[in-house]
Amino acid sequence: MKTDSLFYRLFQRWPELALDLAGVATPDVERYTFRSEEIKQTAFRLDGVLTPPEGSDAPWVFVEVQFQPQEDFYRRVFAEVFLYLHRYSQPRPWRVVVVYPEISVERIPLGYESLLRLPEVRRVDLMALRGCRRATPGWGMLQLLICEPAEAAAQARELLRNRIERQQTAEWRDLVELVETILVYKLPRLRREEIQAMLGLQDIDLKETRFYQDVFAEGRIEGRTEGRTEGRTEGEVRVLRRQLTRRFGPLPAWVEAKLAGAGSDQLEAWADRVLEATTLEGIFE
Repeated sequence: MKTDSLFYRLFQRWPELALDLAGVATPDVERYTFRSEEIKQTAFRLDGVLTPPEGSDAPWVFVEVQFQPQEDFYRRVFAEVFLYLHRYSQPRPWRVVVVYPEISVERIPLGYESLLRLPEVRRVDLMALRGCRRATPGWGMLQLLICEPAEAAAQARELLRNRIERQQTAEWRDLVELVETILVYKLPRLRREEIQAMLGLQDIDLKETRFYQDVFAEGRIEGRTEGRTEGRTEGEVRVLRRQLTRRFGPLPAWVEAKLAGAGSDQLEAWADRVLEATTLEGIFE
């Protein structure tokens, strides 16, 4: 789930990156927008949809980031995409791009092999893209996200060095926040001060970043770093409670009781279901 949210932010900031991965070339690239879509009557939720501009012939682009093996993944994805296209009033070309950390994660259900050979479907193996250079905006950030942890610091410094002329601008601030966020994800054993020193950015407080607050709560990171199991568990409960409240509203007493009595492994298992489950009961069953 942490990785999904990082990719969501990358594609939202740089739609061109998702179009590049999908193999879509269009003059309307700068007019695309990226967002999550829910098909309410069936409670389907598409990871991300690149919406083409009105009045153009550019395609819909559906983006799925799949980092865990899931036997029914393609059954769900194609059901959602075809239902979405069915309900959209104006016919339009479409593309589906599925992003895998490596192709071994993929699971193909019986009867779906021919669908995956359609020219509208693109499957991306991130492992095969390591070290590749492209001119697509956001490509350097993607490389930082998928590189080996040992290479992350050097790549982060290079990214910031190449944009040094933008310092003190809002765009620079956003870039630094995203770079730090990715490093928190890739190097969770480092304290925030160590990450800032690594980048030479001591004046920016990492605790202010949205991703740090929403996913790597201070109690969780410090509990892991300093070996305090209790602190880590409390941080995980706090993060999961906030995510559940945002998704389903105020939590009933039975949910609070389950959170209070759960261990770290159980909390992580529940957190993995937050985006896909349609009810509270579906998360805790």
